[in-house]
Amino acid sequence: MRILFVSHTDSHGIFRVGSHHLSAELARLGHDVVHLSTPISMVHRVLGRVPRSRARATPSDEVDASGVRHIVPRTALPAGIGTFSVATELRRRRLDRFDLVLVDQPLMWHQSVRELADIVVYRPTDEYPRGMKAGLQRDALHHVDGVIATSVEVLRGLGDVRVPAIVVPNGVDTARFTETNGIRAETCVYAGALDRRFDWGQVARWAGAHRDVRFELIGPLTGEPPTLPDNVAVLGALPYDELPARFAAARVGLLPLSDDPGNAGRSPMKLYEYLASGLNVVSRRTPVIASDPSNGVYTYADEAEAQSALQAALERREPNGSGAQLAQSHSWTAKVAAILTFVGGL
Repeated sequence: MRILFVSHTDSHGIFRVGSHHLSAELARLGHDVVHLSTPISMVHRVLGRVPRSRARATPSDEVDASGVRHIVPRTALPAGIGTFSVATELRRRRLDRFDLVLVDQPLMWHQSVRELADIVVYRPTDEYPRGMKAGLQRDALHHVDGVIATSVEVLRGLGDVRVPAIVVPNGVDTARFTETNGIRAETCVYAGALDRRFDWGQVARWAGAHRDVRFELIGPLTGEPPTLPDNVAVLGALPYDELPARFAAARVGLLPLSDDPGNAGRSPMKLYEYLASGLNVVSRRTPVIASDPSNGVYTYADEAEAQSALQAALERREPNGSGAQLAQSHSWTAKVAAILTFVGGL
């Protein structure tokens, strides 16, 4: 098939998101895949939300090693505000017909997307209870053929969905993140966004209670981090290819989610990347992430539980073999198979 992803994140930055992995896996299966990302606007460049250096280094149109064609348009105004049209952009590049379109960026939704393919599926990865994204999402739900949500909570947040819908959580690149043998060092690692969804205070309390444990925080910083104990290393953004080695050298993978409402429906890729790497996982409990001690997943709802969860995870000195085995069933290959089966039914 010829497949189009209309995605919120391009593949040239620090973060790897589900659409990147899904598009690569589909291309490896022989499909012709185009990944169209949110435009880089002049407004974002002027305001510094997209550094000029990053904008210059991001190709507007290229084919990657897996055969996926990545398109990152340039516009004057941000998506959802200006006159940008997915259909117009693609036709300008002589791409005007697809078998399947998967949309995960509501800001790029327009009814003209409906004209691009026989099957159009909305793939929400987050909850949008209000604002421009919420309005565009509501309109999309009236015109798409199906919905593939990344969590039960995200699907619930859509309200009354009147088209076929399934939940396919984010997965893991099992070839990249693999379990290694040997007793792990007393190191806890976090990799991801360091924004309002991240609980700095919880990390500080863990580090204060475990002065002999090293805590590594990996992710781009938007400002100065708070004062932290000296056993916390804020490493900033690291290349995605460096993460497997970081995970393989640690004992615990952290998901210190804040009480931001947006965390309730998150399907964090790091959960299965941690597990595939043989890490035990400590996470705030959410409707999506539950305790599973037999597979090395410990969750908490308050400070006492947070401390006991970390202690239990640290006591498991050997690699988390059962968690690694669980992660194998959540490979991107399995996720693509589920998506193609669902689309076949449409």
